[in-house]
Amino acid sequence: MASLTRDEAITRAGLLEVTSMEVVLDLTTGAEHFGSVTTIRFGCREPGSATFVEVNPVSLAAIRLNGRDLDPGQLDDRRFPLTDLAADNVLVVEATMAYSRDGQGLHRSVDPADERAYVYGHLFLDAAPSVFACFDQPDLKAPYAVTVTAPEDWVVIGNGAETREGAVWTLASTKPLATYFVTVCAGPYVVEREEHDGIPLAIYGRASLEPQLREQAAQMFEITKASFDYYHGLFGIRYPFGKYDQVFVPEFNAGAMENPGCVTFRDTYLFRGAYTREQLTARSNTIAHEMAHMWFGDLVTMTWWDDLWLNESFAEYMAYRTLIAATEFTDAWVEFSMESKLWGYAAERAPSTHPVAGSPAPDAMSALQNFDGISYAKGASVLRQLIAHIGDDTFVAGVTAYLKGHEFGNGELREFLAAMSAAAGRDLSAWSRAWLETAGADVISTELGGVVLRRTPEQFPANRPHTFDIAGWSDGAEVFRVPLTITLDRTIDDTLAAAPAADIVIPNAGDLTWATVDLAPATMSALVRGLATVPDDQARAVAWGAVLSGVYRGTVDPRLALDIFTAGGTQEPNDVVLARVSQQLVDRVIPSFLPHAAGETAMSRVAGVALRVLREAEAGSGRSVTAARLLARTSTEQDRLWAWLDRRHLPAGLEEDRDFRWIVARNLAAQGLLDEDRIEEIRRSDDTLSGRMAALSARAAIPDVASKGWAWTELTHNRALSNYEAGSLAESFWAAPDPTLVGGYVDRVPDAVARMSTWMGDDALEQVVRVLFPRNLVSRETAAMGERALAREDLTPGVRRALSDQAHELAEALRSRATFG
Repeated sequence: MASLTRDEAITRAGLLEVTSMEVVLDLTTGAEHFGSVTTIRFGCREPGSATFVEVNPVSLAAIRLNGRDLDPGQLDDRRFPLTDLAADNVLVVEATMAYSRDGQGLHRSVDPADERAYVYGHLFLDAAPSVFACFDQPDLKAPYAVTVTAPEDWVVIGNGAETREGAVWTLASTKPLATYFVTVCAGPYVVEREEHDGIPLAIYGRASLEPQLREQAAQMFEITKASFDYYHGLFGIRYPFGKYDQVFVPEFNAGAMENPGCVTFRDTYLFRGAYTREQLTARSNTIAHEMAHMWFGDLVTMTWWDDLWLNESFAEYMAYRTLIAATEFTDAWVEFSMESKLWGYAAERAPSTHPVAGSPAPDAMSALQNFDGISYAKGASVLRQLIAHIGDDTFVAGVTAYLKGHEFGNGELREFLAAMSAAAGRDLSAWSRAWLETAGADVISTELGGVVLRRTPEQFPANRPHTFDIAGWSDGAEVFRVPLTITLDRTIDDTLAAAPAADIVIPNAGDLTWATVDLAPATMSALVRGLATVPDDQARAVAWGAVLSGVYRGTVDPRLALDIFTAGGTQEPNDVVLARVSQQLVDRVIPSFLPHAAGETAMSRVAGVALRVLREAEAGSGRSVTAARLLARTSTEQDRLWAWLDRRHLPAGLEEDRDFRWIVARNLAAQGLLDEDRIEEIRRSDDTLSGRMAALSARAAIPDVASKGWAWTELTHNRALSNYEAGSLAESFWAAPDPTLVGGYVDRVPDAVARMSTWMGDDALEQVVRVLFPRNLVSRETAAMGERALAREDLTPGVRRALSDQAHELAEALRSRATFG
């Protein structure tokens, strides 16, 4: 499949101006296909020239340019040539399109809870031509007028406000939009409505999730309103896209998508059972993040994908800033440290690391590689450093000028820098080269009794100014905190010489900069005794980030990380820290970095922490729920697990929690204690989308030859699987008490990935590959398989990136085992 190149996009943008898009969809033609008629009005700056339009149909019925019929047989690899263009043109394309099952294009899903169908449009990154004909690039924006014919019992939601006449829904014409922001959601969705500051608000969800939607809508509206007020006050630019709908849709690839006027979210954010403050923080952050995109991405869109950071870095930073300034989640930077930054540092360590800005994206699909922790977490951290460099008022003034100067258009790095430099009254190009345009993380450490060292790896030679703090604690009391600004490649800072001695010394304690933190050996030893006594949540998060990153970098013994957790986990007061650290230990450190023979004992130590927290926590509290979930994942105590599976003696708040029951079921299945028939019995009691996914995961975890064979065949040959179903099978496949049970499948992975790529889109397949790669089977043989896979020529850039990242994580585990045994 041809991917639009940057050069082609530049040429076409110089030639064309799209003035309007009219899209007519017929969703009443069956479960597999839908009708699509597109009318594109566009100008041509060089009459008589030629270009092409993208369309990806099942069948192309007719195509007319300026009233003349063209031969549909000219369609080649999603491109249709257009010749002899006039100054003003009208193109009409009539086609039959296919619903997808991989989360891209117009995805159709049937909810087994009531057998009702739902569709939604997710047109990122290049999926728009599978819904309507278009010039599919971010800088050919146009207003959209969409009309949809839908079944009688459906509602239709899209970017523009909807009106209905019988089965036909008309969506109001929009402001100019990039193709990948257009969406249509249709089905028997239920809705809650409110209004705020003149903006109509709505939250939609599947009918089977109506109780959850009704109960949780108030909190989501609260975050939505607070975010609107904050953004309006900060930039002085009102939300420009009319109504603001938030639609929770099934089997969604991303966390959410910032379609103007109609934001789509994965509907696992409508929590089915108990939920914790940690989960509310994550959902609230996603709401604030997507709203930030209304300005950063939607109002002003990147000209080409190599400036993705202008969307994602800003939305990531603004979301956390908004939560702290305008909502109850005033500790949100802790979640950023424990989630986003660990993700970003992992991306920075990988061979695929790249600069925040200006990463080469020679074609659209190559850009998929840059939707990672660098564009999100590092970019957000760099913006915090920019504020430290020029001041917050200057930052806001520069951003506001940039947004106002490019509204409803496109922007790029040089234009952003021009606006910021004008606001700052100085040239920021050197700062940009050091922070935005150069890859790599600097290292901050303490040496010789508290001397700060900063060094830049030789392969990343730019000098970066770092503004941060360093703090020390003894016996639970903070004994010093020193602000620092370091500008040289290697600095010995004397300001610490007069600081009191401290048992635990943490550089970048406030997590203000982007840098790898190396803790001194004395501090590492002290963490076992006293990390939980440090009263600063943010500093503990930084310390844990340093410990875990050290494990992955091969500088910290993974057994020490386990010791720190088991010694202090029961006293960890922040549920986000407790949940995210335990997740890292259970998902990666124990299965990959410890020898297989040590895994059961290590997991039992984590279970011991979870049990103690559960006993000591307030019944029904978020802390209690977090501990119960951790215990359900890690315990081998059969009496307790069987009782919980049978809904006896459940922790408070989890009595009706079906997702908790599935955690227990998967654990028992992975131990070989739950068979296919019992899993199917549990599924019948929870015959929902979530229940079906969980049942697939549990069945794939059963450690016997037949179950693994079934799971592999389903995953690699069943084209009818949805993106979520494939992921559910892949995430459990390698679970086995005896690695030899699945070892024979390792060499089959490259062919399996190539086969799945023939029916699964890149966005979905990349996510499946990340859990299908057997990184927990830590061996030279697995590494050799990864090398063979990457040597193939039939991999798309996104899938290649996913394989490369997983191979790198495997290499980290091999290096650690070689170092620490």
